[in-house]
This record gives sequence, C-alpha cells and structure tokens, in this order.
Amino acid sequence: MPTAYSLCFDPTGARYGVPTFPWRMAPNGYATRRQLRARGLRPGGQPVAAQLMRVNRRCGTVRLAYLYREELAKPVRPMTSRKWGALALAMLARRTCPRCQIIFSYCLSTAHGICGLCLTAEEQRTA
Repeated sequence: MPTAYSLCFDPTGARYGVPTFPWRMAPNGYATRRQLRARGLRPGGQPVAAQLMRVNRRCGTVRLAYLYREELAKPVRPMTSRKWGALALAMLARRTCPRCQIIFSYCLSTAHGICGLCLTAEEQRTA
C-alpha cells in the first residue's frame, strides 16, 4: 500500500499534470494566494504553477492548495475611495437588523437573519 507521501510527491507533474508536493513541503519561490496577499502581492493572471496535496487517511479525501510563482506575482491594486465606501456600506448592512433597524457592533448571524432581541420576541409570540 503506497504511503500518503508517495501519492502526493510528483515534482515533474507526470501523474497530476502540474508539479505536486506534499502538504507543508513547497519549494522556495512558490506561494499560495493567502501567502501572496500577506506579502502584498496577487497572482496577476498567471496559471497555477504547482500544487500541494494532503490525503486524509481516515476518510481518503484529498485536499489541494494551488501554488503560484512569486517572481511572476504583481502588486495588489490599491483600494479606491469608492471601494472603501462600498465596503463600509456592506459591513453596515451586515450589522443592521432588518426588523428593528438597530445597528450592532458585530455582524449578525446569517442563520436567523435577525438580531437576538427580535428572535426572542418571535419565539415568545409563537409560544
């Protein structure tokens, strides 16, 4: 039975089409989208250069993380004032209860869509 390491190690890309490495063993010069973003970069339209693979031995599922080349990455575009305004309005909508129109300091749960006060009032009405 092959080990998880041998299933995930394909540096030439013969088996999966792109070079594949085991989880947490990416070579230097490659980064995920999150790692690029933390460095102030974005993929910039480049294709996936490699991938990281992780096999869950318990249920046999495979997790993938795509890698991009750092030297081909471009800087992140700066936020414009209109984008900042749109983001602020979207966050305000997530913090406002649609029933009572109270603005909270936290985002409301999407499971109920209303604040806790309206939820308890609704439960008391139905009881």
